[in-house]
Amino acid sequence: MSSDAQTARPSGLIAELRLLLMAVQYFTRVPMPAWVGHSAEHLSGTARYFPAVGILIGAIGALVLWLTSLVLPGPLPVILSTAFTVFITGAFHEDGLADTFDGLGGGATRERALEIMKDSRLGTFGTAALVLTLLIKIAALSAMPVTIAIGVLIAGHAFSRACAVTLLFASNYVGNPDQSRAKVVAQPMRPGELLFAIVIGVAPMYWCGLHALAGVVCSLIVLYLLTRWFMQRLGGFTGDTLGATQQLTEIAFHLAVLASWNST
Repeated sequence: MSSDAQTARPSGLIAELRLLLMAVQYFTRVPMPAWVGHSAEHLSGTARYFPAVGILIGAIGALVLWLTSLVLPGPLPVILSTAFTVFITGAFHEDGLADTFDGLGGGATRERALEIMKDSRLGTFGTAALVLTLLIKIAALSAMPVTIAIGVLIAGHAFSRACAVTLLFASNYVGNPDQSRAKVVAQPMRPGELLFAIVIGVAPMYWCGLHALAGVVCSLIVLYLLTRWFMQRLGGFTGDTLGATQQLTEIAFHLAVLASWNST
């Protein structure tokens, strides 16, 4: 191997590590070293690492779930775990979910829906969607043994973000580029980048066993329905609808795995 190739490889690895850490910095409140940076030029390449961020968030939530289950009864460990994941992400995806339902529920036209989605105020549709989503998530995980819930939590966070990346790949961005924080990351992806994201999103399912297959199927059905809905109402996706996709496919994964586990 030439000396040029030897020097090129570390720089490539460092560049990929930087993209990963930038994705973590963008989607969580986890502090990153100053050298990571946050330029729009580099953020546009972070989408393939979204499922990896999901693994990190799911693992942190799983750790909180396991530790609290040692000393607390009932649904409290799941509630605390869910609260911690919401905190560590700054309710980023939950906010997108609420805005999506406010916009599509209250906007009769495409333009009005997009206008409502950019309003920082929380409306009836968004509040209902947010409360029901959190309740379903907590109820589903509480119905599982802790050992099962830990694996489902990590896999659900990872695969749901792979679903959001798939929407990003398959559709087009229709938000206001001057007002949207998501524009810098919602850039066109190459097929190889999508495949990379999907592989990362699927990897944690090893811990869920064959029950994960039900989760995948159900999540993909929800992804398909959401994609059609967004295309019909908006003509594409926005940053908010990506957040809604992540939340709803995560819930679909939880419920399907729970149903599969209960049927055995």
